[in-house]
Amino acid sequence: MLKIYSLALGILLITACSTGPTEDTDYDATKGLTTYIPVKLTTDLSQLTASEKAMLPHLFAAADVMNELFWIQAYGDKEQLLQSISNPDLRNFAEINYGPWDRLNNDKPFLDNIENKPPGANIYPVDITKDEFEELGLEDEKGQYSMVRRDEAGKLYTIPYDEFFRPQLEMASSHLMQAAEICEDPELKNYLLLRAQALLSNSYDASDIAWINMRNNTLDIIIGPIEHYEDKLYNYRTAYEAYILVKDKSWSKKLEKYASYLPELQANLPVDAIYKQETPNSDAAQLNAYDVILYAGDCNAGSKTIAVNLPNDEAIQLKHGTRRSQLKNAMRAKFDYILLPISDVLISEDQRKHITFNAFFSNTMFHEVAHGLGIKETINGKGMVREALGEEFSALEEGKADILGLYMVTQLKEQGVLEEGELMDYYVTFLAGIFRSVRFGASSAHGKANMLRFNYFNQQEAFTRNKNGTYSVNMDKMKTAIAGLSEIILRLQGDGDKEGVLALMQKDGSVSADLQQDLDKLSTAGIPVDVVFEQGPEVLGLVQ
Repeated sequence: MLKIYSLALGILLITACSTGPTEDTDYDATKGLTTYIPVKLTTDLSQLTASEKAMLPHLFAAADVMNELFWIQAYGDKEQLLQSISNPDLRNFAEINYGPWDRLNNDKPFLDNIENKPPGANIYPVDITKDEFEELGLEDEKGQYSMVRRDEAGKLYTIPYDEFFRPQLEMASSHLMQAAEICEDPELKNYLLLRAQALLSNSYDASDIAWINMRNNTLDIIIGPIEHYEDKLYNYRTAYEAYILVKDKSWSKKLEKYASYLPELQANLPVDAIYKQETPNSDAAQLNAYDVILYAGDCNAGSKTIAVNLPNDEAIQLKHGTRRSQLKNAMRAKFDYILLPISDVLISEDQRKHITFNAFFSNTMFHEVAHGLGIKETINGKGMVREALGEEFSALEEGKADILGLYMVTQLKEQGVLEEGELMDYYVTFLAGIFRSVRFGASSAHGKANMLRFNYFNQQEAFTRNKNGTYSVNMDKMKTAIAGLSEIILRLQGDGDKEGVLALMQKDGSVSADLQQDLDKLSTAGIPVDVVFEQGPEVLGLVQ
């Protein structure tokens, strides 16, 4: 049966447990934890002004509220769950996953008496059906900022986030306003004030635009309900998260030139003109590098993001542009502790020299830039691509960004615009990156995208699996495969062809037996799947 918990808000939270979670004696908690390698998130805080340092405690406090809210969205009652687990390793594993499901193992439950994770997490009632929800025709059916619940009669209804989470959001908003009082940068101050208001109103456009218009700030915070990944039922509703960032201005300066090439790259996409008729706003496209000093909520659950492309609203993107934020220190940790060891196992020895951090950084950066290419609105009247593809949008969009990012690298390298390294560096590093990301599993949009790309590349012979179990890139066939998969994805998006996406994912979105055998080598070698962060004021030396 369902067990019901209540908040001080007086609003019911329903979690997917029966007689209460108990520890799974068959689950190896130590092995689960070794999936992750601990990494300290630090940076040189001497570049911050005295006022910026004084803002940090308030930013950390606001971000910590996002942890609390995401726990509720992902599972329900955090304290009840953690108190039920006596094994400290299992309890730590639950904290990493924000619940009793292993996010890097296809959301498999690791506690007894816990059912499979509901597609809508705890954002929707666990017993909801799509037919039931869609037949109601609720005014806020596709809303980004509301929880779905049942009334006493069992009928579904929605509650806006700013009502459901009011006490917590008032606390987060207060901390942002206090940080704004200290802030000396007028653009950052304006953003903080607008974001504080947005948390209490669910109206985020003004603060998103203010955030895009910030250009000179060193300190930054991304906070609020942002990404749709947790809503695997519909991909409608957003989850709470926060990043606190310190800009690396020298690296950011080096990246500025690439944004100006977006219209040319769009025009040259390997697809019919109708699928590339939109023009990206290159004047407003920003590329920046940061050290991240805190992840909270959605972005901190399971696999960790190393680059962020925001805002997500397509109308704001087209009019005001986007900011692609490269999280350099987190990226470096994944390169050193995961990608390099993977290449020693799965990349042919003669091509390992092509695994470089510069290529890894650039591939990741152009992935984020590529979100701005292609088409946002379908060509046949089905509306925006995100809406037409529904819950299938995220995985295909990540696949598009990966393949078009590599297309951009190829184009810019051959034009001499991208000067560092050889083209083979980017291709071989990209292949090693597939092995890294595919280990995130089918519950991750990025993991699905990598499975799709790996299987397509395999069919096109873009790489060779050698007799010793290592892989080698075939450059010419890789170029052909990049163009071919780019066209397939762009057509599916432009046509709003949800059935076509489902068929493609069914065909190529899973791990083959051969690939699983090779991935098992990485586990046998003790190579972690991802990082878990030691972070916060203490790690930064701000607490004595």
